Amino acid sequence: MSEQELSTLASGIRGMEEAGPPPRGPPGAPNERVLPKWRLICLFVSICFGLFLSLIDTTIVATALFTIGEDLETTNSVNWVALAYTLSYLCCAVLFARMADVTGRRNAYVAAFIIFFAFSLGCGFAQTLNQLIACRVLQGIGGSGLYSLAFVIIVEIAPQPKMQQLTGAIIGAVVAMAGVLGPVVGGAITHGTTWRWIFWINAPIGILPLVTFIIAWPKPNQIYHRERRALKQLDFLGAGLVIAASVLVVFSFQEAGLGADAWNQAIFVAPLVVGVVLWFALFGWEVLAARFWEATLMTMFPLRLIKRRVFMGHFVTTLLAGFPYFMVIYSLPLRIQVVNERSQLTAGVSLMPMLGAVAAASTISGSLNSRKDFIFPTLLVGAILMTIGTAALSSLDNTIPLPAKMYGFEVFVGMGFGLMVSTVSLGASLECELRDSTVAQGIVAQARVLGGSIGIAASTSILGTLQNSHLIKPHLITASQLETLQTSARTMTPAQISAVRQTYSDSFSEGMKVCAAISGACVIATLLTFKRQKMDILGRRKEQYIENRGWEAGRRQGKEVNSQSQIGSEAS
Repeated sequence: MSEQELSTLASGIRGMEEAGPPPRGPPGAPNERVLPKWRLICLFVSICFGLFLSLIDTTIVATALFTIGEDLETTNSVNWVALAYTLSYLCCAVLFARMADVTGRRNAYVAAFIIFFAFSLGCGFAQTLNQLIACRVLQGIGGSGLYSLAFVIIVEIAPQPKMQQLTGAIIGAVVAMAGVLGPVVGGAITHGTTWRWIFWINAPIGILPLVTFIIAWPKPNQIYHRERRALKQLDFLGAGLVIAASVLVVFSFQEAGLGADAWNQAIFVAPLVVGVVLWFALFGWEVLAARFWEATLMTMFPLRLIKRRVFMGHFVTTLLAGFPYFMVIYSLPLRIQVVNERSQLTAGVSLMPMLGAVAAASTISGSLNSRKDFIFPTLLVGAILMTIGTAALSSLDNTIPLPAKMYGFEVFVGMGFGLMVSTVSLGASLECELRDSTVAQGIVAQARVLGGSIGIAASTSILGTLQNSHLIKPHLITASQLETLQTSARTMTPAQISAVRQTYSDSFSEGMKVCAAISGACVIATLLTFKRQKMDILGRRKEQYIENRGWEAGRRQGKEVNSQSQIGSEAS
């Protein structure tokens, strides 16, 4: 911390010690900020609803992509509908949280709601793939704000340790529920009506939570908050480097499978190399920023977090865990629709064992680590389960009937990811200083979505490569037939249909082998989170609570001193 920040915090804590514990008087007592129950409930419900909408849109298109590609006559590039959302989501999560320090929490959150709803409607009205991708990018920007600000605002409206523990469990349930319902709802809507209702439905059901949030927003004396920062303090260079590096790496893998021998061409190599260089440039920039502008610049990835081994362990773990999870969610429904010849609804329902396991494991890990530190063993077991599950999924045969063993393999993947996702979020929040809690949560969320985006792109590359080698080069099927596979399948011969099914089956198996390797690397990454001395979870939460009160008290004392100085100067 800078000398000024340390002075503010120290003076606040000294003032708290001199004053003793805050009185337990009526709401609004001078030394205790108590939010009326009706405001707390309304805010919490509306924020959780916004979080749910932003999360469900990351997976709701998983079972609809095949149909969207058919309708817009471009199945090869349709994965960009998913990637456009996840990329803007990961690129803007931390930036939106930082913007909230400038514009205020309420204004930033309302803006995120409006952006999300407006471009959800735009997605539904899109007539071309490019229009849909553009609207998904902007929708993802709003979604990133709903996600990142949810964790920031809830901590500020419910700062007590016990309340944070309760809200953390509820948020974990919301995250798990969004993951469970996304593919199922997407499949049901696409099966029963047009895929456009996947996006249109967001606006009407989101109006009430938005209005509720605005009405219930607390008065200034009812919420813990920091002073607003100046716009010039935003790390625009760091934000630009994060966006460019993430997009280029994902773009290289997404485009690699769309052309013959693209792995050896500039379309793959150039973006990948430049993207990696930009990640190193981001690290170099953070070193410079920490040395010369730490007190004045709100960096995107503070160097003090990079220096924390355990925090970086959580970062790498969630980055690697996102890859297999997102690849399974997006590639398994496609396999079920093409290889097993099932509907979109069946494809979505078939994911229920995995997604239900995510919800159950997330709840278990949250309860397990609420009081005692079992973070490392939880992450280790989760990574091992995911490795077993993805390796087992690679063994599925090319048969039209759905194999019963597939559901058991899904449970392994879901349990593994569920154990890790909530544990990483908890661990990251405990392994940083309070001033970094906002950016730390944003970084972890970005890492998971970045890994997932690379996973989605990698599945496209694997499928495209096998389509070129197994179908197009042998002249079994033309590229135009693949673009409209559902329609052209009606005129294909049995041999052509068999070749298509085999190609999609092989693509899924190869993808799962890659996921198993990545999950194995995740097992190794969890070792970075090992600590000989376990953390006192409740004690650490109390420390953060006291630190937050110290900031508030110090800031108030600073204002009083400044006010008295002004009065004295005017009197003299």
